[in-house]
Amino acid sequence: MHSPWLVKENLPQYLQLMRLNRPIGSLLLLWPTLWGLWLAAEGVPHLGLLVIFVLGVVFMRAAGCVINDFADRKVDGHVKRTAQRPLATGKLQVREAKTLFALLCTASFILVLFTNKLTIMLSVGGLALASCYPFMKRYTHLPQVVLGAAFSWGIPMAFAAQTGAVRPEAWLVYTAVVIWTVVYDTFYAMVDRDDDLRIGVKSTAILFGDQDRVITASLQVITIVTLILVGQRFELGQLYYLSLMGAAALFMYQQYLIRNRDRDACFKAFLNNNWVGCVIFVGIVADYALR
Repeated sequence: MHSPWLVKENLPQYLQLMRLNRPIGSLLLLWPTLWGLWLAAEGVPHLGLLVIFVLGVVFMRAAGCVINDFADRKVDGHVKRTAQRPLATGKLQVREAKTLFALLCTASFILVLFTNKLTIMLSVGGLALASCYPFMKRYTHLPQVVLGAAFSWGIPMAFAAQTGAVRPEAWLVYTAVVIWTVVYDTFYAMVDRDDDLRIGVKSTAILFGDQDRVITASLQVITIVTLILVGQRFELGQLYYLSLMGAAALFMYQQYLIRNRDRDACFKAFLNNNWVGCVIFVGIVADYALR
């Protein structure tokens, strides 16, 4: 018999469902959002907006994890890495996950209401992307592209909130982050590739096959080139380009990690992308701060 909603005994299960015990997803979503805020403000953004977007990242990433586990509840039990998730084990019920998802989305929307009309309108697109991503792996080998579109959506929203408009250059940043997300989520998918093939779940790791290293390396090069164009369009200086050199070095390290396609090493390469986002953010902040 299942425990009632929000009883103390269920708290660890809710935390696991929202992945609050694993902040890597929140960080990978946060860094590009912070890039967007600083670029839009040409320096330090409004403090209120910074708080809104940081909290929004935490809430929406948690909501994305909940809807992902809801979508995968019947297959997670067949995958080694996900077999102990609360919905897969039956420790939480579907109705509890739906309620939690609704609460997290509501909290996020309340935050957006403190911005402006354009940001509110854009938030609808972000919710749509976050909601449909988990189901894409049933229909396409490119769910990582949809994830990239969702994880990058904070960028146009940041520009809209900070400036009241989304300048064309914002979409260049958006493009770079979409490509980067495809790379690191392919590493993530490489961890589960054998299980996904067995149960019929699609991913770029399966699509790329034996060419996964070549394609991810090529996408990493494209990411760096696109970020160089970002630097030119936003008239960023040497400290920013130095951060891109750091990101490129981290990309090379990731390729070294995945050279044998070992599960643990591929997961380590995925986690390493937190430092990519951090290094680039530091470069942007330093560039504006020292002008």
